[in-house]
Amino acid sequence: MTDLEEMGLDQTGPLPGDTTPRETVAQMIRVDHAGEFGAKQIYAGQLAVLGRGPKGDILRHMAAQEQVHLDSFSKLIVQRRVRPTALLPLWQVAGFALGAVTAAMGTRAAMACTVAVEETIDAHYAAQSAELTEDEAPLRDMIEVFRAEELEHRDIGLENEAELAPAYRLLSAVIKIGCRAAIRISEKV
Repeated sequence: MTDLEEMGLDQTGPLPGDTTPRETVAQMIRVDHAGEFGAKQIYAGQLAVLGRGPKGDILRHMAAQEQVHLDSFSKLIVQRRVRPTALLPLWQVAGFALGAVTAAMGTRAAMACTVAVEETIDAHYAAQSAELTEDEAPLRDMIEVFRAEELEHRDIGLENEAELAPAYRLLSAVIKIGCRAAIRISEKV
């Protein structure tokens, strides 16, 4: 018997500050809702600049899928009574600006943005899927469907010469850092 056990303190129980399973799922739904909201804004910015060009149909296709993702998480926000992030107005402006600026840099830069965002989201969704238990199988299955579509977007970006964008590696790194920061912030705020 350890000293802690002798004092009646169980080492295997939750610690102060640990999140409950419900809080963990609420954080997932909150951040996924915020992420899909941001993705919708990125495509809106790209479409504002490139929507009438040769890549407009591709961008509309991806934007339509992101809208389905957003609608699904919006329903979960209501059904599960999850507080959305307070930063939606910031993500609206930042997402649109990111989309418009990368599109203004050219089609390849817009596609580089897509690749960077979708690679970050793939890793994020994979971690969430691995963390969800069988009692959250419907949520896990939905995340996996959306993850596959996000990977489709990444592949579309790569097929459309994302890696030939000016300063691709730097642009990609900066966007990924921003995405990971937005994920962490949106889980809590």
